[in-house]
Amino acid sequence: MRDHKYRFAVGVALAAAFILAWLSLGVGVIGKDGDPANLMYFGVLAVGLIGAVVARFRPHGMARALFATALAQGLVAAIALALGLGLPWSPPVEILGLNGFFVALFLGSAWLFRNAAREHPPAGAGPEDGRIAG
Repeated sequence: MRDHKYRFAVGVALAAAFILAWLSLGVGVIGKDGDPANLMYFGVLAVGLIGAVVARFRPHGMARALFATALAQGLVAAIALALGLGLPWSPPVEILGLNGFFVALFLGSAWLFRNAAREHPPAGAGPEDGRIAG
């Protein structure tokens, strides 16, 4: 069962990353097409990619990496709203809605990785009662 949860979590994360890159390059999430504010989203994707590499793609670490990615996504939205980026093409409701969608996808993937990790403890972990076998 762990493999199914892990694979689904990977699928959600990759789909979210692909759609985010496509939107930010194609039509622009913030402002109109070509607005340089959209380059912030590549920082979000970098957080996820670096986190995945550091976690060595293990479910415990991937859950943390996707949580950090969701946090970075929310930070981009907060920066855009605080600085008034994207106006008049992207009203605050649109920025909140689109970024909220991606935050939800990244958090959903983190939750799935966390569930996959529960079924498979990290390497070197002892029994559930905390005692080391030996």
